[in-house]
Amino acid sequence: MTIFAYLRYIQWPWALAFAIVLPVVTAWLVAWGIRARKTRLARLGTPSMIARLAPSITPQRTWSAALRAALATLLLGLALAGPRWGVEQTVVKQEGVDVVLALDASLSMLATDERPSRLQAMKREIDRLRDLSPGDRFALLAFAGRSYILTPLTVDNSALDLFLQNLDPSIVGQGGSSLASALRQATNLLALNKSQGDKAIILMSDGEGFDNPDEVLTEARRARELGFNIITVGFGTTEGSTIPIVENRVVTQKRDENGNIVVTHYDPALLKSIADDAKGTFIDARTPDKSGKIRAALNSLHANPRSVVSGENLGIQFQWFVLGALLLLILDTFLQTRRRRRRAVAAAATTATMLLLTASCRPAERDKPAIALYNTGTGLLLRDSLVPAIPPLTHASDSKDLEVRHHARFNLGLDYLIQGLRAKDSAQAPLDSALYRYKEILEVAVADSDARWNYELALRHNRGGGGGGGGPAQTPSPSPAPSQNQSPAPKPVPGMTPQQAEAVLNAAEDKETDVQGKRQKRNTPTPPRGKDW
Repeated sequence: MTIFAYLRYIQWPWALAFAIVLPVVTAWLVAWGIRARKTRLARLGTPSMIARLAPSITPQRTWSAALRAALATLLLGLALAGPRWGVEQTVVKQEGVDVVLALDASLSMLATDERPSRLQAMKREIDRLRDLSPGDRFALLAFAGRSYILTPLTVDNSALDLFLQNLDPSIVGQGGSSLASALRQATNLLALNKSQGDKAIILMSDGEGFDNPDEVLTEARRARELGFNIITVGFGTTEGSTIPIVENRVVTQKRDENGNIVVTHYDPALLKSIADDAKGTFIDARTPDKSGKIRAALNSLHANPRSVVSGENLGIQFQWFVLGALLLLILDTFLQTRRRRRRAVAAAATTATMLLLTASCRPAERDKPAIALYNTGTGLLLRDSLVPAIPPLTHASDSKDLEVRHHARFNLGLDYLIQGLRAKDSAQAPLDSALYRYKEILEVAVADSDARWNYELALRHNRGGGGGGGGPAQTPSPSPAPSQNQSPAPKPVPGMTPQQAEAVLNAAEDKETDVQGKRQKRNTPTPPRGKDW
């Protein structure tokens, strides 16, 4: 690492020149002043007499005084440059609504009647909408023949960007277009959230659905009865287009079961019926500014105030350098034994001021019983006593001490996660509990990458739950299938040894191998017959 890499720890690097110049100038001025005083005193008598009358004027004390003054000004110069370390989160008060983006990821969205494709046009509109909605929380749901929840409600733009960039028909895997499944799962996801503001479902599709229209409209009316606003957005053209697909590294056209080339058409009828039955808004595919129309529809909803962590920066720490400079100046004051009484009073006043400053910097009282419970539970967790560790960690997770509560919830979620990864027949219950605990953390600290990592791990292995965690739901949602080339693994967390982290990693890999094997042997999906685009 070069010296320039360390400049990120300085807010104003140009001010470092003062940290070099000020000590040199101060030391020279102090030494010059003392030498001038010695010269004046030398005119009054011999050196031995001056040493008895003014013992503070000696070479040793001259240089020690100059050194203390130089160190004090060095610290003040560093404080002026704005040293930074640690993490400081920027919390912004915002208002927004909760929105589920139900995105059509069927093969028909690869049609090129919108350039470069319907899918890419849909992604561009989503990016514009997110730019217009900085205070809203978004959840992503992809659907084709069935639907999958990609992310719960979040303001984490990095997570949303990751899933949007990788959104394509291979994410869902099952051909077709089931609008009813998408509306049902989006409604269930919003119903789990207990925030006070209004909520909306934005359904983006080409409208070419192959399920029962009555079932689709029933789900739309159910969302309206629960108070959710539905906005349907169309993509494509009524003239239609073929569907380019890649087979054996060759781009060809999608064909039906009879060998005929498929031509997919934009069908606004069903999308308009959904919006009409739900008393919502329909935005036609020919609308030039779809994201602006969506934002106008969302503006009519009641926003929910929330605190959003907009980023993490290095914290300004100049006060410690100022404190060190003051202590050096106080020390220099008390070392001058031949001072007048008024200087002694000034030194005492300065000391009292510093004591007040030190007292005001004392940390707030900690929740010692909760800390004891947390240490007990964490110790049991490290000894692999998973079940006995749950009660003390559960009690500590309700503490009013924010730090203790955060770490207790994290380790409690880790306890349930390890149990779920090890269980073979009854893994859903502990994985649901792990999802609930990590959701509690992410609702407060969305930037906690370790909690988000473990939440995704629990979501991927919870084959019967997902989409928000935290307890049983009437219609559990399957989690997205993990990549074949990469196995998710938990990161080391506070209170864990590298051996514990490695154990969780091995358990995750064993579980993934077992699941993939069973899927290949017993759960290989039957190729769909009929329309699969």
